[in-house]
Amino acid sequence: RPNDGSTAIVATAKHIIIATGSEPVELKFAPFDGVKVLSSTEALDLNSPPEHLVVIGGGYIGLEMGSVWKRLGSKVTVVEALPNILGTMDGGVATAMRRIMEKQGFEFLMDTKLVSVDTSGKSIKVKCEKAGAPLDLTCDKVLIAVGRRAFTKGLDLEKAGVNSSPNGKIPVDHHFATNVKGIYALGDVIDGPMLAHKAEEEGVACAELIAGKAGHVNYDTIPGVCYTWPEVASVGLSEEACKGKGINFKVGQFPFAANGRAKCLGDTDGFVKVIADARTDKILGVHMIGPRASDLIAEAVVAMEFSSSAEDLARSFHAHPTLAEVIKEACLAVDKRALHI
Repeated sequence: RPNDGSTAIVATAKHIIIATGSEPVELKFAPFDGVKVLSSTEALDLNSPPEHLVVIGGGYIGLEMGSVWKRLGSKVTVVEALPNILGTMDGGVATAMRRIMEKQGFEFLMDTKLVSVDTSGKSIKVKCEKAGAPLDLTCDKVLIAVGRRAFTKGLDLEKAGVNSSPNGKIPVDHHFATNVKGIYALGDVIDGPMLAHKAEEEGVACAELIAGKAGHVNYDTIPGVCYTWPEVASVGLSEEACKGKGINFKVGQFPFAANGRAKCLGDTDGFVKVIADARTDKILGVHMIGPRASDLIAEAVVAMEFSSSAEDLARSFHAHPTLAEVIKEACLAVDKRALHI
């Protein structure tokens, strides 16, 4: 403890790792009050389902929270400035998921900009703009889910001489080292997707590197999961990304509606899409909507870690009846050889 009588604790170490995570982005004209205007934190702690929940942002968090309260009886309207939901997801998957959620009763206002939120009355007035025309909504709760930012405020990075960007992110090298010797950073405070499993792997790799061992994170195989129902999961390149890179690719797709286990569960919405290199057959990306997608995506991650081809997975045993058979069938479909369609 310092000698000035304060209660602060001063710790010294040869190595320091900054891993303080992230926080929800707050809009200046619609600050969080925890009662009417919510962040994802307060949206998990409501005492009862809102009568009408307006979600600002059609990304992972907004859809996850909206999906929870929709299933508990709320009317849910999603306002998204972009032309589709799940902006980083494969376009075909995002479009299909929006249709599924619309069947569940979700209302989507795409290409719609939030203008203001008025909480002065009993009901909340949400003013939006679509194609230059005003669009007004009335609700009892608003969830602001427009993203997250690095939580580095209060760390006094500048006093330590650690460089940071205007958005709070900390630049690091391939060994997670900052510009100050002995200080490292990882997780949500550095570039890359803000995912717990990404931060966990970086933490392990950073500790290994500090210990003089080999540490590595394969950023090409980080899975992303949207915990709606059905779930959405993805790893690797989307069709749009392949086109942007000039990669010649082929696609195989298979629906859960043709899977025996999914039929028994009564959860047949969705499909698995496998994208493979047209010349080598190497799996470039796997995208899925369906039951237990968050678990099923692990097979695709492992396959891609070992540079598997679509045929490798197609020729591997998949127990019957299981949901994982849809992955096998999608891999067969890459060469138009699906068996049970």
